[in-house]
Amino acid sequence: MKEGANLAVPRKTERRVCVLRDKAFGTLRGMNASIAENLAQVHAQIQAACQAAGRPASSVRLLAVSKTWGADAVRQAHAAGQTAFGENYIQEAVDKITELKALPLEWHCIGPIQSNKTRLVAEHFDWVHTIDRLKIAQRLSEQRPATLPPLQVCIQVNVDGGETKSGVSPQNLPELARAVATLPHMQLRGLMTIPEPAQSEEAARAVHRQARLLLEGLVQEGLALDTLSMGMSADMAPAIAEGSTMVRVGTAIFGKR
Repeated sequence: MKEGANLAVPRKTERRVCVLRDKAFGTLRGMNASIAENLAQVHAQIQAACQAAGRPASSVRLLAVSKTWGADAVRQAHAAGQTAFGENYIQEAVDKITELKALPLEWHCIGPIQSNKTRLVAEHFDWVHTIDRLKIAQRLSEQRPATLPPLQVCIQVNVDGGETKSGVSPQNLPELARAVATLPHMQLRGLMTIPEPAQSEEAARAVHRQARLLLEGLVQEGLALDTLSMGMSADMAPAIAEGSTMVRVGTAIFGKR
């Protein structure tokens, strides 16, 4: 058969193909609409929380946590206007970042970083939220390619002393912050917290308030910090009330894993 020749498809077969195509792409269109609608709802919640706190909605960024979700889900979120994505698992994230390199996305590492993964993080991510040891910060600094902008970093603080939580203690935070702030090829932006679930909104606010006071203390020492990465789906409103500038939301956008 010559290249480009047309195939005559029987009408019955053609109708059946169209039905199958509609079913297949109907699912994709539904997922698109769902992620877009979920993003709109989360933005509305952020706006409401900011209004209640007397803050402009533009003062809080949304980080879409896309861990365990494939590249297609990220594409759908990007099509709905989302550009910043958080990932916990380094290798999974690097594969996704590589596949989506044509899109203008901002990638945030929000998971723990082992020493043997620092190069991957330094070479592929724009932000790191989970610095809790000087050794990790030094390796990221040394391995950040000179061709890339400085790595934006936050120090993770264990504000409530949770036994299962990572993060530097509030007592050791100032020393670590001063050391990280001097490292080349990275810029210290602020703090990140993942407190234990609180029993009430006031209890949640009290924990988030501790993080804000820690950040303010570092600023008073002369560090130029502007980021509080705190608050997720369950505690977004109290986090915003206490000064969060970046909330991390996954399930409310992409659904249950």
